[in-house]
Amino acid sequence: MAPKQRKINKDSVATNVNNAVGAVVEEATTLLAAEPPSKKWQNWWIRTFTTLIMIGIFFLILASGYIWSIIMVMIITVLVYREVIHIAYYSAKGNMRWFKSMSWYYLITTEYFLYGESIIYYFKEIVMVDAFLLPFATHHRFISFMLYVIGFVFFVLNLKKGLYRQQMSQFGWTHMAIFLIVFQAHFIVDNILEGLIWFVLPAALVVCNDIFAYVCGFFWGRNQLLLLSPKKTVEGFLGGWICTMVFGLLWATLLMRFNYMICPVKDLSLSAWSNIECNPVNPVFISVPWKLPDFWVTLGKILLHKEHTHIWIAPIQLHALVMSCFASLIAPFGGFFASGVKRAFNIKDFGDTIPGHGGITDRMDCQFLMGLFSFMYYQSFIKMHNISVGTILTLIINSLSSKEQLELLERLQTYLVNQDHLASQIESVISKAQNLISGTL
Repeated sequence: MAPKQRKINKDSVATNVNNAVGAVVEEATTLLAAEPPSKKWQNWWIRTFTTLIMIGIFFLILASGYIWSIIMVMIITVLVYREVIHIAYYSAKGNMRWFKSMSWYYLITTEYFLYGESIIYYFKEIVMVDAFLLPFATHHRFISFMLYVIGFVFFVLNLKKGLYRQQMSQFGWTHMAIFLIVFQAHFIVDNILEGLIWFVLPAALVVCNDIFAYVCGFFWGRNQLLLLSPKKTVEGFLGGWICTMVFGLLWATLLMRFNYMICPVKDLSLSAWSNIECNPVNPVFISVPWKLPDFWVTLGKILLHKEHTHIWIAPIQLHALVMSCFASLIAPFGGFFASGVKRAFNIKDFGDTIPGHGGITDRMDCQFLMGLFSFMYYQSFIKMHNISVGTILTLIINSLSSKEQLELLERLQTYLVNQDHLASQIESVISKAQNLISGTL
């Protein structure tokens, strides 16, 4: 090829690159407020309609019962995982041996480990007395580890010359998806088991922030927030934060009134229409008087012509403000991270499942991070650490011999008899227990 022709080709490539960069920059600077009205409002009504449908379905599932809320989270987790694995698989043009099968195998293994841990922890009194489930509960972590090892060995045995780099990349991608999606979703389920409010409140805060950030950006957005996510604006970011703070305070005040929301889960079959009682109630839901500063007392007296020296506030309302700040200022970075992933794979959305929104991942990218934060925050500052029947039962089963368990039962019987807590049938119960331990029954 002649030098002149080479120069022309180089100039042509440079021009194409510059045009592409210019198109990207132009797209990045097209904010919602600057879009043509017809396109902007069409997208507005589509997003509004689908958002209302999703919110309605969400509350219907919540009211249906604890078990359905957990199933909803698990289904969403699988759908998000599928979308994330899907884009990696097709970016490799389908050349990966066993990639999709192994991805699903790792998902099932991880779900078995994580939800097995939750079942053993929250339902010890059921699992630890069942003859079939007891061996699985006792050796759960070893079984989970061996399942993972089987998958790891299978992966190594299927490494193929010429595809090492791609296969290792897909292996890492699968584990990243498991860590960022499945592990974080597991903590959301644990939040449900600790009390439905620890799932509903954080999830609603993220939805509220997303809605009002969109609305504020739609009408007043002029300054781009982040090049990585070109539609986000500073006005939307700050407007969403302020609105979420107000909503969080009001939403927590409403939710704390319902036992279905605040009571830890003891029976998965219960629903919003069940008669639920929890005793003791976590003090975080009990309003206490807070003394107002003299300035506010004086101002209230001037404006309201009445003196108020105290205001009643439940700690959950203050915790809701902290969660609102995280949902508005930190959780969106989960969405920014997802935007980076989309840029890396040159796609607009993770899917087209939800009209006006994209894929399931596009709506859940902030929820996983928020769910993990809520779990850590609850465990650190809110949870009451009481000894439960399941905890004591697990200790007895794992630490005492059969003879020691029988001795404990007899001594407990003596105590309960002396306290007049036992019914007349206790003798038959003790006799049956002795027969079971001795192997005569």
